[in-house]
Amino acid sequence: MTATRPGGGYAVAVKRLRMKGTQGDNEWLNELKFLARLNHPNVVKLIGYCSEREHRILVYEYMIGGSLEAHLLKDDDTEMNRGRRINIALGAAKGLNFLHTLGRPVIHRDVKACNVLLDGLLTVTRSSLCNINRLRVILQGFNPKLSDFGLAKYGPQGDQSHVSSRILGTKGYFAPDFGVVLLEIFSGNCAAKKYSNGLEGNLVRCAKPYLSNKLDIRGVIDKRIGENFPREGAQEFARIILQCLSTDPTGRPEMREVVANLERL
Repeated sequence: MTATRPGGGYAVAVKRLRMKGTQGDNEWLNELKFLARLNHPNVVKLIGYCSEREHRILVYEYMIGGSLEAHLLKDDDTEMNRGRRINIALGAAKGLNFLHTLGRPVIHRDVKACNVLLDGLLTVTRSSLCNINRLRVILQGFNPKLSDFGLAKYGPQGDQSHVSSRILGTKGYFAPDFGVVLLEIFSGNCAAKKYSNGLEGNLVRCAKPYLSNKLDIRGVIDKRIGENFPREGAQEFARIILQCLSTDPTGRPEMREVVANLERL
C-alpha cells in the first residue's frame, strides 16, 4: 500500500499460487495469457508477473472496493443502493460484451459475484464535473471489473456457433452464470446457500417463480433497496434477469443487448 518512492507509485494486489498439482499452474498460465492482452475499463488490469523456479505470482491493480459478493453479504451495507447496483450490473455486462466481441472472442467461464471487483467511491469537487453524464458516474461509484481468468477460453469464430466445453465454474453459477449474478444483485442473496441443517438452497430455483409474476416481484427484491425501486424499473430488471437465466443458450440475449437494456434501466 506504500509507494517505494514518496509521491509515486500506486497500490497493487498480489496473487501467489500455492503449488499443488498442475491444475493451479495451468490456470495461472491461462490467466496470464488472457489478461496480458486485455485492456478495458471493466476488466481488471494486470501489471506484472513472476515465474521463477517454484514461484508463480500475478500483480494486479488494487480494487479498493473489494468484491461484489462481500458487499451483498453484509447485512448492514448501506452503500449498495439501487443506482449503484444497476451501475455494477451494467459495467459487468460491458466487460463481458468486450470479451465476446473481440476479434478472437473470449469466454470467461467463471463469472460470479466474488470475481466482480469494485473500485472505491469517487469524491470530486463541483468544479471538476464536466457534464451530467460525468456526474451520474461519480454519484454511482463502485466501477466493476471482471477478474480471475483462470478458466477462460477462446470462443467460437467464423461459422462456428459454439465451442464444446466441459462444465466448469462454481456450484450455483454454472451457465447462465451472468444471469445468476444479476439475480444476486437484485435479491441480495448468494447463489447457493447451505443451511445449518445441512440442506442447500438454490437461488435461481427459488426466485424464478417470483420474477415471472409482476405481482410477486417484491418477494425477491433485496429489502435494503425494495422501497426505493420503482415498480416499472423492478419489473424491467426482472425481465432482463429472466432472459439471462434462460437454460436454452439460443434463448439468452447477446451481451450487447443486455448492455442496451441495462442502460435504459
